[in-house]
Amino acid sequence: MVAQDRVRVGDRGSIAGRMTVLVVAGLIGVLPGCAPKHVSRIDPNSVTDLSGRWNDTDSRLVAKALIEQSLGDGWAERYASDHGGNPPTVIVGGFRNDSYEHIPVSTFVNDLERAFVSSGQVRVVASPEERQEVRAERKDQQDNARADTRARTAQELGANYMLQGQIQSIEDEEGGEKIVYYQVDATLIDVQSNVKVWTGQHRIKKYIERKRFGF
Repeated sequence: MVAQDRVRVGDRGSIAGRMTVLVVAGLIGVLPGCAPKHVSRIDPNSVTDLSGRWNDTDSRLVAKALIEQSLGDGWAERYASDHGGNPPTVIVGGFRNDSYEHIPVSTFVNDLERAFVSSGQVRVVASPEERQEVRAERKDQQDNARADTRARTAQELGANYMLQGQIQSIEDEEGGEKIVYYQVDATLIDVQSNVKVWTGQHRIKKYIERKRFGF
């Protein structure tokens, strides 16, 4: 009987030990989830990379680089010289996303438009979607606005050039290391003649290392 009691006591100790291990393991898993969340505001123009994927910094810097390349080629100055000093009018068309990831192309297009407008060397007209909304407002004014405040019809400015392009990416990964390569190509086309007056390219290469944690 004594021997049996000892075995039972030993079993209880073993079970208690296992339960302690399970409780500790459970706490380790739960504690990080209970940690308070810390949020801090940073400069929107700062370079911030978390995942290594395409982000707002890439969009802004690529747009700036492409527009600087484009205007540095002299086509805008040549146009103005041939047209009494009037700057060319540009519309930013579609940029096709042929990369491996989701890229908000509309944000990139907005960055391109902003860079063009900020240069002061070209005029930028609204996109087809924006024009539809403006035309609806103009039409409504003809029926409801005071005569001296109505916007006139058939006064839109036609674009002389359209900027189009595509975004491509190549990924190479081995173990905890990864290389992501982005290539953005842009082409400026004469709307009347379909002649390509400028082509440009900007590339980004990122090295991503995943840290391994040991216990």
